[in-house]
Amino acid sequence: MITTEFAPGSPCWLDLGAPDIRSAAAFYGAVLGWDYESMGESEDFEGGMFRKDGKIVAGLGKLTEQGARSAWMLYYSVADADATTKAVEQAGGTVRVAPMDLEEWGRMAQYTDPQGGQFAVWQPGTTKGLDLVDEPGSLSWTELMTTDAAAARQFYGGLFDWQFSDMPLPGDAGVYTLITPAGLPEDRMHGGLVELRPQDLDLTDGRPYWHPVFAVDDCDAAVAKVREYGGSVQMGPEDMEGVGRLAVCLDPANADFVVLAPSRPR
Repeated sequence: MITTEFAPGSPCWLDLGAPDIRSAAAFYGAVLGWDYESMGESEDFEGGMFRKDGKIVAGLGKLTEQGARSAWMLYYSVADADATTKAVEQAGGTVRVAPMDLEEWGRMAQYTDPQGGQFAVWQPGTTKGLDLVDEPGSLSWTELMTTDAAAARQFYGGLFDWQFSDMPLPGDAGVYTLITPAGLPEDRMHGGLVELRPQDLDLTDGRPYWHPVFAVDDCDAAVAKVREYGGSVQMGPEDMEGVGRLAVCLDPANADFVVLAPSRPR
């Protein structure tokens, strides 16, 4: 589970780069029950915050990077963004956005791992991270689709000191690696990674990518809203034993995410 304690190496923030702010706000408002709060519009900036029941659940910004696809960016909590940047470079990753201060809120940086997966870190200032997680309409899990699971484990394990454990996927489909922050018990698992062939990563022309999993009360109802508001479904809805009912979705700009109605204890 993800909590708002935001232990080092745990997911603490996410934001969406979208080509059309109003369309994205309407879509996620319908699918996840979010309200959009604008932080302003100008030639240099357009964006704001998504809220659920008044609590911040994600950020939204205008996609401005030339040739970039619309996608969610996941941020992991660190004590020192500058030290993390040096560690990324030493481990073979690259820096997309050098460490920078966002007023008194905190310090951020964005990277690409050696296989091509993009991610970010957040060094908290006055803001530690999201207000709401692991509840319907909020972030509940993070997932890396990679072309080399062993290399990903080595890179991220060295960077964040993550703990890993493997579980077999149904039907001899391979192994799913579970991720837990350093020194925390398994009930604090926050994500997973799975190895896929480059040809199976058609969204990114074969490059690895991270995506978020959002908890929902009703997976089928969320999927119906995805389709109604111009999105599409890559997989599901389907039941996964011990996990819940889930679907892999695309918003109207083809940013990918998962909706999951978790299994309830019997």
